[in-house]
Amino acid sequence: MPAILNYLIHLLLAAGLLIVFFIIYTRVTPYKEVLLIRQGNQAAALSLGGALLGFSATIASSLMHTADYQQFFAWAFGAMVVQLLAYVVTTRLLRMSKDQIESNNSAFGGLLGAISLSIGAINAACIS
Repeated sequence: MPAILNYLIHLLLAAGLLIVFFIIYTRVTPYKEVLLIRQGNQAAALSLGGALLGFSATIASSLMHTADYQQFFAWAFGAMVVQLLAYVVTTRLLRMSKDQIESNNSAFGGLLGAISLSIGAINAACIS
C-alpha cells in the first residue's frame, strides 16, 4: 500500500476516534463543557483539554506500536474505555466536581486535566 494512503487511513481513524471520545466524554460529564468554555470557563477548558490530550497520547502510542488497522483500533478503543472509566472513578471520589467546574475553579479543572493526562501517559506506555 502506498505510504500516503496508509498515512491518510491512520489519520482518519485517529481523528474519528478522537471525535468519538469527545462526544462520549462530553455526554458522560455532568456539566456542559462546550457551553461553559464558550462562556469563558477556564476550569472546563482545562479539564476537557487534559482529557483530549491524555486520550491523544494513547492514540499516538497505538499508532506507533501496532501493525495493522484492526490492532490500532482495538488498542485505541480499549484506551478510550480506560480514560472514560478513570474520569468516572475520579469524579465519584471527588464528588464536588460539577460544582467546582461550573464555578470556574481553575485549580480543580487543572487537577482533573492533570489526572486525565497522567492516565493517558500510563495508558500510552502500556501499549507496546
